[in-house]
Amino acid sequence: MSEKNTADLNEIENRIQIACDIAEKKRSEVELIAVSKRQELQRVQAVLDSGIRCFGENQVQEALTRWLPLKTIYSDITLHLIGALQSNKAADAVRLFDVIHTIDRDKIAKTLSNEMQKQNKNLSCFIQINTGLEPQKAGIEPKQAVEFARCCIHDYGLSIAGFMCIPPIDDDASPHFAFLSHLAKKAGLSGLSMGMSADFEEAIKLGATHIRIGSALFGDRAY
Repeated sequence: MSEKNTADLNEIENRIQIACDIAEKKRSEVELIAVSKRQELQRVQAVLDSGIRCFGENQVQEALTRWLPLKTIYSDITLHLIGALQSNKAADAVRLFDVIHTIDRDKIAKTLSNEMQKQNKNLSCFIQINTGLEPQKAGIEPKQAVEFARCCIHDYGLSIAGFMCIPPIDDDASPHFAFLSHLAKKAGLSGLSMGMSADFEEAIKLGATHIRIGSALFGDRAY
């Protein structure tokens, strides 16, 4: 790993630790997901060389191309799907990923349940909540969150770890994080997938168990 990448990772780790201290949490209670979507392979390799084994991808096809070969080398990699999932990609998603963060509708919950049964897998899952009620954004409406979680667990047999959100880009993220935490407690769930490069410290202070960090760790993406 380059000196710059090492310095970036050390700084991120220091910031995570400070936020955990403020929140009176153990560092081990917060999972750092390195968001590798659209990153060059050499950058991903550098982060692997640093010892990180938890990665997040947005697109199933890109992830298959990248991680199927790498998984044969690094058997301890944990892959998180953090992007929207189409039903026709569910089989590949279940085959490749370890955690799904973006259950955002009944159809995809049912499809994932069927695929996991077919493949004899039981992946940990998060339900994406549209906390900003943005019409262009995927996610369950907050008023439906608790009942939808119950349906996923009891009707479809999914292992729901918690809720996930992506706050509106122009909003202060903190109220959305606090709201997601409130909803999760109502649903009896402990997992909170929230917080990215610009706001992960606030997310940790408000209960995040999984933070998704891309540009702060890898640098700007190649488009």
